Amino acid sequence: MKKLIVYGRRDCHLCQEMIASLQKLQKQIQFEFEVIDIDSDPELVSQYNERIPVLVSATGKQDEICHYYLDDAALDAYFAKVR
Repeated sequence: MKKLIVYGRRDCHLCQEMIASLQKLQKQIQFEFEVIDIDSDPELVSQYNERIPVLVSATGKQDEICHYYLDDAALDAYFAKVR
């Protein structure tokens, strides 16, 4: 199963939009995603702060797929790579 991570913040409208887009996409493509609030970890705040939401693969390398908005082309390329 493909797994993704969304780094974001509570009360972030861009984060909520990305999450809603991913949930809608799950009706067509089988994958899981986890949402992590960066404010719970000072290191994550330092790494992502103003770039949220950030969508990354949940592999050991956590390659960034896109940030701010869900980039369908980038996500398709990621899914094609991990098939």
